[in-house]
Amino acid sequence: MRAMLGTVNRVLLAVAGLVLLAVGGAVLAVGLGASPPSWWLHDGPHDSLLSTAERTRWRDEAWWWPTVIAVLALVVLLALWWLTAVLRRRRLGEVLVDTGDGAGALLRGRALEGVLAGEAGRMDGVAHVHIHLTGRKEAPETRVRLLLEPHVDPATVLEDLTAQALTHARESAALRALPAEVRMKGAKHKAERVS
Repeated sequence: MRAMLGTVNRVLLAVAGLVLLAVGGAVLAVGLGASPPSWWLHDGPHDSLLSTAERTRWRDEAWWWPTVIAVLALVVLLALWWLTAVLRRRRLGEVLVDTGDGAGALLRGRALEGVLAGEAGRMDGVAHVHIHLTGRKEAPETRVRLLLEPHVDPATVLEDLTAQALTHARESAALRALPAEVRMKGAKHKAERVS
């Protein structure tokens, strides 16, 4: 499903880019003096794209302006939705596990995230863990955020995370590599009054 959405996104971007490039290039060429074909929107560099009659044709109709505003609002909303969909970091839905028989198996990304988070959360000095899988199903990557207790050495936690949780996940899913971006933050405790 994700690959299909990526393909649709690329095709839509390519079509929109080609249309904008063709129309913009044609308008520029006619504006610079090239002779346009007979079916083109305007006749020369001093001709406007829309005549006064075409621009004011529907102005007195009651439905015209609400329709124009609704269509433009819909276009803006669709463009914003598309932009957020493109910019959002997608969570990896499945990981391809090499079973050794050439067929492979699919492991849910959330399941692997849960196992990684559980094992990392049991490490000494880790207060909270958030795991996010990205990348491709053949080559997943992890983003790990750790909230550490104040008494813990970050280098020790990073070494334990690499040697234990990440290594176990990589080996159990039969992955060649499991790159990880690890971000650590120290937990702050409020001072308590001792009486």
